[in-house]
Amino acid sequence: MSFPTHRLRRLRQSPAVRRLARETTLVPSQLVLPLFVREGIAEPQPIGSMPGVVQHSLDSLRRAATDAAAAGLGGVMLFGVPAVRDALGSGADDERGILNVATAAVAAEVGDALVVQTDLCLDEFTDHGHCGVLAADGSVDNDATLERYAAMGLAQARAGSAMLGLSGMMDGQVAHVRAALDAEGFTDTLLLAYSAKYAGAFYGPFREAVDSQLTGDRRTYQLDPANAREGVREAIVDAEEGADVVMVKPALPYLDVLAEVRASVDVPVWAYQVSGEYAMIEAAAAHGWIDRRGAISESLLSIRRAGADAVLSYWALEAAGWLRESL
Repeated sequence: MSFPTHRLRRLRQSPAVRRLARETTLVPSQLVLPLFVREGIAEPQPIGSMPGVVQHSLDSLRRAATDAAAAGLGGVMLFGVPAVRDALGSGADDERGILNVATAAVAAEVGDALVVQTDLCLDEFTDHGHCGVLAADGSVDNDATLERYAAMGLAQARAGSAMLGLSGMMDGQVAHVRAALDAEGFTDTLLLAYSAKYAGAFYGPFREAVDSQLTGDRRTYQLDPANAREGVREAIVDAEEGADVVMVKPALPYLDVLAEVRASVDVPVWAYQVSGEYAMIEAAAAHGWIDRRGAISESLLSIRRAGADAVLSYWALEAAGWLRESL
């Protein structure tokens, strides 16, 4: 009887051997926790489509950020939910606006322990829900929007944000915001470009989380889910414009794009495990259809395996606890 020459199973024979042969690792510092803060509430408000995730008050946000720092996470990404919106998203660059006030509070609390990051986009602040200023015909005016992004970026930098998450998918946004920051002396403020952000179906729970006012869709500025090469091109352009980090969003449906971006740029590449990915696993686990912890861990590892240097995930804090247990 002949036997196989290559006995690959030898590297799987025990937990100790599997640990030693493991190709992809995940540590808490590679995880970033997105956090929502809502203006005018005294207690955290649950988000129905995202079990376990809440809209924070300022006080509960500080506690969450402290927990994130204690867990060894790499950072937190802050999203603001204002009480009042208008066509220009005026609350976005108001120093008294909820996101800027929250940023200052979190930076004072944990700014030395992790990277405080802020979402730089107008969609949470506009009464039409789009990521930019609207032209007379209802389309998003790219260049007028860049001016609003510059003002928003300066407000966030003044509030203490260490990294600005440019998520609006406007052409030239990285170069424009970088120039505005540098002109005001914020040369050390990092720019995270949401370079390959797709106009897909996985954002529904997020829109509940930020009480989005969107009507219509964002397909004229976010990427077509059919296009991989275009996502790579966006990342290359953003890196050339001065992005310190580029990102692919969503993560799991676009692992091929993530791998291609990783191979095409020299800056760090991150991925965002979005609300729809979170909701799917939570819903399936609630029905007993999948092993929750196993599915979460496997999904995070798959994103790392595809090339992400860091992952934004609503499970970041919980996953960090599991990782510490496994040491």
